[in-house]
Amino acid sequence: MCGIIGFSGYERATDVLLSGLSALEYRGYDSAGISCFTKDAKITTIKSVGKVSELKALVPGELKSDCGIGHTRWATHGGVSRTNAHPHSCGNVTLIHNGIIENYLALRDTLAAGGRTPVSDTDSEIAAMLIDSLYTGDAAAALAAAVAHLEGAYAFCVLFSDQPGKIYCIRKGSPLVACQTEMGSIIASDMVALLRYSKDYFVLEENLIACLTRDEITLTTLDGTPVTPDYLTVTWDVSSAQKNGFKHYMEKEIHEQPDALSRTIMPRLVRYSENGTFYMLPDFTADGIPDSVFLGLSRIIITACGTAMHAGMMGKLLFEELLRIPVTVDIASEFRYQNPILDENTLVITVSQSGETADTLAALRLARKKGARTLSIVNVKGSSIARESGHVFYTHAGPEIAVASTKAYTAQLAAFYLIVFRAAYAAGQLSIAECAKYTEQLAAIIPSIQQVLEQKDEFTKISRHLTKANDLFFIGRGMDYALSCEGSIKLKEISYIHSEAYAAGELKHGTLSLITSEVPVIALATQHDVLPKMVSNIKEVRARGAFVILVAAADAMIEEELYDFRINLPQISDRFAPFAAAVVLQMIAYNTSYLRGLDVDQPRHLAKSVTVE
Repeated sequence: MCGIIGFSGYERATDVLLSGLSALEYRGYDSAGISCFTKDAKITTIKSVGKVSELKALVPGELKSDCGIGHTRWATHGGVSRTNAHPHSCGNVTLIHNGIIENYLALRDTLAAGGRTPVSDTDSEIAAMLIDSLYTGDAAAALAAAVAHLEGAYAFCVLFSDQPGKIYCIRKGSPLVACQTEMGSIIASDMVALLRYSKDYFVLEENLIACLTRDEITLTTLDGTPVTPDYLTVTWDVSSAQKNGFKHYMEKEIHEQPDALSRTIMPRLVRYSENGTFYMLPDFTADGIPDSVFLGLSRIIITACGTAMHAGMMGKLLFEELLRIPVTVDIASEFRYQNPILDENTLVITVSQSGETADTLAALRLARKKGARTLSIVNVKGSSIARESGHVFYTHAGPEIAVASTKAYTAQLAAFYLIVFRAAYAAGQLSIAECAKYTEQLAAIIPSIQQVLEQKDEFTKISRHLTKANDLFFIGRGMDYALSCEGSIKLKEISYIHSEAYAAGELKHGTLSLITSEVPVIALATQHDVLPKMVSNIKEVRARGAFVILVAAADAMIEEELYDFRINLPQISDRFAPFAAAVVLQMIAYNTSYLRGLDVDQPRHLAKSVTVE
């Protein structure tokens, strides 16, 4: 969601802030602004609607400052306008905010009774007014008093007009990370904004107050007790968050999938010996995930949002096939409102690329409160979900900048495959030889993805036929249906073509009425056990005049008259076909968006990390 950057140091603050905001553009935003202490210890605020480049054009070259805060806003409360853009000021307080203050209306009325009237439509300005109303010269005390009145999620960075050179920060729910370097102190909503300055950082824990000066960052509890931060180290460098010659981040990240999968899979393969024979099996000793997590389970619940939930749908199929335990997949935003039945024999798996997804974090907290076992699949070290989960499986996909998830999705798939294989082996559902065979097949998918990427020209031809479509359907069965859901969301979010995924067997239950010659259909036929049924479904849409794009196993016998385009997958076992097929659907979505002249990396109305409910 919103991007936050704060800097106090020995460099020009406007340069650091604007650079940081540019690095955070991928999170999605509609306006931007900065506030800085000038050399005469006054606060200057500059805001604009639109891109960071437009804000940069408004910053005068003569503006000298060594301390300031910056923000990219994704509108929640109040429309897109310069007035609603951050930072917001009231009295002594200038503030930027990521999150949602749920009780802002009640606070607004209380503050109005004291003569304070907001000029914007935002909940963030109400927070600034509240903090100012409680400020008597002690910034930490004002923040501690203010948060006692706030309901919701927030990450605040605050300048107090009578404390030049200092930035005060506090958070609940929404993330903040910080680092101390030779050039000063920096805090941001995302490590991407800090990476050019340091690989070492710490996560600001909830309800701690940070004070940044040019020479140090001090942390205290709400009652003033000093706290020492725990530093983490990023394992990737700044080039990982750049385009490196590709037209878009999404294109780059699609091509990074072989490396991302290798980092996720290969370090977890360990040699075992049985009766003089050696086998390579998944092993999570280094992750701190014992086999006992998977033993004695009565059920598994997978909860996530969007693309991560689609990875969970694939996980469900694998778990039920190989572990033989009932599995449900729940939308995280609905999970905690269903009063779920949870106990110590339930394993709740949460999935989130960022590890900060608000709904998924809330689901995790509920699961822990009710005594369930918890395991989280995340990509960001030290994220909120990672810190609060009983056990964590890191996907090591590296930074993903494009809003549309690609390499994070296939890395999440790999995580599920590894977890299922290990769990089934630990529970005695797979022999060591069977587990080793499946593990070997999983490793073999890495070169197969490179083979898919080499069909670039075919994807472009297909996308040219989709650019004028208003509606499109994906159909598949079993694993192919789960993948259809992911293919559909990928296409609709970046191409703006209305797209739906259907289990192919459901066509006759309503969907066929929508099939015409104007409606393309992407049919997935990678699973041999349901191939005859799938061919029948393709015939049904073909008979209604549909333009059919077929994604199939290379040896699938399907008459040429049933499709207009066909993409054959590399030779690989059906169980592992979703990896290669996912890359096909990603490339189709990417090329369609690009040929339509759209913003591939930052689609309208969407944010990379959804840190509010």
